[in-house]
Amino acid sequence: MKIYVAGHRGMVGAAILRRLEVCRDAREDLTLVTRTHAELDLVDQAAVCDFMHSERPDLVILAAAKVGGIHANNTYPAEFIYDNLMIECNVIHQAFAAGVPRLLLLGSSCIYPKHAEQPVSERALLTGTLEPTNEPYAIAKIAGIKLCESYNRQYGTDYRSVMPTNLYGPGDNFHPENSHVLPALIQRFHEAREAGKPHVTIWGTGTPRREFLHVDDMAEASLFVLNLDKAKYEKNTEPMLSHINVGSGTDVSILELAQLVAEIVGFEGEILTDPTKPDGAPRKLMDVSRLSEMGWSARIPLKKGIWETYRWFCDQELVDLRVS
Repeated sequence: MKIYVAGHRGMVGAAILRRLEVCRDAREDLTLVTRTHAELDLVDQAAVCDFMHSERPDLVILAAAKVGGIHANNTYPAEFIYDNLMIECNVIHQAFAAGVPRLLLLGSSCIYPKHAEQPVSERALLTGTLEPTNEPYAIAKIAGIKLCESYNRQYGTDYRSVMPTNLYGPGDNFHPENSHVLPALIQRFHEAREAGKPHVTIWGTGTPRREFLHVDDMAEASLFVLNLDKAKYEKNTEPMLSHINVGSGTDVSILELAQLVAEIVGFEGEILTDPTKPDGAPRKLMDVSRLSEMGWSARIPLKKGIWETYRWFCDQELVDLRVS
């Protein structure tokens, strides 16, 4: 068994690779294949074609993507739609062309309409208008799902898709402008505590609600879906509605999240909101009943997960936690 993990240096890809390495230690016939961006540019069709035909993996896990928060999506919409479309088209098609029988695509909850009924079930896909701030990224991810389903339908491949909610954990991006909300809050509250600032202002009204899933839970769920018997997978999905939501099943407001991060980091100042900044979708909670019925549910509580993530952040920054 040869498995290629695309995007192994990203947060999700790295978590999946860690779990696969444990599996490899237990079985000698498992080979893991990875390539850095410098070694293989997934936007380059010819390079991906050469790689797939040379390596001929038995399974591809497509965790590679161009990702970012509201600011990054607003600033670089062309790159978000182009790069993600090209990555998916190249990897999925060239995997098929090289005879790869199985593939797992990791998507995003932003594929769903902005005002979808909550919690959002898989059936909400393509039923309404997308959230404008991340529409280019969402359209690319929807295209990836339909690519997998179309190849399954026409060629009988076993290409599956999982749609995670907001992910966080070790390996996250803490860039002050291009990160997602949770790592951005960790970074800002940590810096505010270090500088002794009296307050921190968060984007928007603080009222939108978001669901969060630890990346280790996501890695576990991904391998769970991959290991499902094909008959069981197809029994619980539909040929052109085959993607599976992955989430914790609970959500918090952005203000509640900020208060929790402040408590964990040890920031004791005031938390202010800035209504002039965009809120994004009012609520994004995934209906995870499909995956739950198959036998998987999240295990890591949000507070514990944020603490572990903050500890990892401090290790990378070489600073003391200094909080109990």
